[in-house]
Amino acid sequence: MKTPLRVAGTLVLLALFGTALFYALRSNQQTRAVAQEQAAIAQAQPLRGAVSVDVEPFFTDERVQKILARNRLPVQPVRVGSRDMAAKVGAADQPAFFMASGVVAANMVVDAARKAGRNATQSTPFHTPLVVASWEPVARILVANGIARPLSPKVYGLDMDKLTRVMLAKQRWRDLKASDAYAVSRSVLVSTTDIRRSNSAAMYLALTSSAINGDVVADRAQAQRLAAQLAELFKRQGFQENYVNGAFDDYLAIGMGKTPLAFVYEAQMLAQGLKGGLRPEMVLLYPQPTIVNKQVFVALDDRSRQLAALLSTDKELQQIALELGFRTGDAAAFAAVAQKAGLAVEPNVSQVIDPPGFDLMFEMIDIVSREMNQ
Repeated sequence: MKTPLRVAGTLVLLALFGTALFYALRSNQQTRAVAQEQAAIAQAQPLRGAVSVDVEPFFTDERVQKILARNRLPVQPVRVGSRDMAAKVGAADQPAFFMASGVVAANMVVDAARKAGRNATQSTPFHTPLVVASWEPVARILVANGIARPLSPKVYGLDMDKLTRVMLAKQRWRDLKASDAYAVSRSVLVSTTDIRRSNSAAMYLALTSSAINGDVVADRAQAQRLAAQLAELFKRQGFQENYVNGAFDDYLAIGMGKTPLAFVYEAQMLAQGLKGGLRPEMVLLYPQPTIVNKQVFVALDDRSRQLAALLSTDKELQQIALELGFRTGDAAAFAAVAQKAGLAVEPNVSQVIDPPGFDLMFEMIDIVSREMNQ
């Protein structure tokens, strides 16, 4: 007959065995679940996307790739010029999604999708205003001539109407008042990219045409006249880079002597600041008004629409976009990143216009392009 002590010992052993068995089974289940999850992640078909040069660093960032893979939405980004994207709709190598720089190029993609019978949806997970990167001595000359005004330390508002008229009048820097710090014979011009290839140059045309027109160009005859008039602002620059990164590199590497004024994205300056690559005399001029360049995600299928939602809502992805210089709608987070970068910015860009409709915009681009080819 078993003693109470032996019975109790047996029960304890059984309890311990049961507990061990429970945890072993649970561990095996967890291991299987993790293995199944990893297998599902590994088997997820990559989404092939045509992306602009502006957002390519975002999609190639290792942190972004891990987050997208974790959500079974891995991406295979292919850099395509924003204005070349619409031609990819309906092609044999059509991407699952597009991320275009600017609403004009995005609307072209949507229009091409509509004509091809595809359902395209748009979203804007992040954006950046267009600015003029300059230097403190140059900014002071512009202030002395009523072309710019200080907004805060190392941040200036730029009167696009006055600047455009000075450029069209072919004034030289040495002809301006108080120009001792930059009394050179070169013409007052803003350096841009090649309008035949680049979205930022097209937005410069949109801004300058609006400036001398007094409003956004909405009439075809106006568009044709203004484009012909403004073509010289591009022709007189000489060689222009195809992409905004190339123009920005000239500003960084060669400096004020070659590039007193460079039309760039604010995100480029912020990203450079986060790398520790800004000089103390570098300043930002905010055109008044300016254009906010939207990074527009165009989805052509359900998985791409899931990706669009993730880009707009995932806090980790939004933070990475901020660290690459973009604005996301979180003003406080943007201000914190700008402070970390040591870049003085205009926190609330309120004077903003839209570019002309894409039909007019591209007619204007074609006119300027023809003038440049002559």
